[in-house]
Amino acid sequence: WEEGVLKEPHVYRTYEAVTHYGEAIKAIVNEQCGDGIMSAIDFYCDVGTTTGKNGEKRVVITFNGKFLPFIEQRAEDNGVKSPRE
Repeated sequence: WEEGVLKEPHVYRTYEAVTHYGEAIKAIVNEQCGDGIMSAIDFYCDVGTTTGKNGEKRVVITFNGKFLPFIEQRAEDNGVKSPRE
């Protein structure tokens, strides 16, 4: 991650939008899918355009990532022997 990339105006505005709406997006994802996160590995991104109600060109960015539910991991559930044993 190179911090200088945020100096590019489009990259900065996209970062700003995700940062600004991040908590609301998280709440909606948790409401619709349960507790967890969106994978950034099994992930697709699509960029397109649409026309606004006043005829202006608008940008549509779609993030499509696999949902990974949180799971509780407990040591007693681990059936694999330690390599130190």
